[in-house]
Amino acid sequence: MKERETKIILTEDGSHSVYLPEINESYHSTNGAYRESIHVFLLYGLEAWFNRNQGKFPIRVFEVGFGTGLNAWLTLIWSDQFKVPLLYHTLEPFPLNEEVYSQLNYSTLDETLTHYRPYFKRLHQMSWEEGKAINEYFNIKKDKKTLEEAKLYPADIVFFDAFSPKKQPELWEPEALHKVVESMNPGGVLVTYCAASKVKKSLSSLGLYLDKVPGPPGKKEMTRAWKLE
Repeated sequence: MKERETKIILTEDGSHSVYLPEINESYHSTNGAYRESIHVFLLYGLEAWFNRNQGKFPIRVFEVGFGTGLNAWLTLIWSDQFKVPLLYHTLEPFPLNEEVYSQLNYSTLDETLTHYRPYFKRLHQMSWEEGKAINEYFNIKKDKKTLEEAKLYPADIVFFDAFSPKKQPELWEPEALHKVVESMNPGGVLVTYCAASKVKKSLSSLGLYLDKVPGPPGKKEMTRAWKLE
């Protein structure tokens, strides 16, 4: 696959994101990449599911869009700090090269997370298509595939972090969402920064229950959808 032109940008919370001039889109909100990931995927995704399902291990997370690796790195930290076994499966057909990901500043933003700095590079450098334990609690498999190509595994939590429906419409079509929803375990949750009414309607039509949750900085809403038990 052709390598995309990229540019590192600084978002409002001091964290980096990656901008793609080709499609005029960034990997994260310019209002704060770090805050967006924590709000959407950890707080209203991982922790929300965990609070409902304590004792169900290992937790299985599926991510659409490895991107900068920020969501995976923050999830690794969470699983290690709470000593919770977690299996992480992520897709990325266009991986960032080392020149780009080595400049990203996420692992230097919080001095209390110094211990976890080496893990960020390890997540990027590990082999594709192979599952691997990064530490005692966090196992990850990265697939260099599109959602259409990939084999999905049962998931408790889905981090749907694709580019916006205007920029990557094929991932938000009912057929693509159906594949993801089919892979979710009963009681599973899907979270995304996107709050488009068309996306919410599609998820609802697939049998998911949507609850109203606040969006990250700069957004009034996000989407969280639960699969009934």
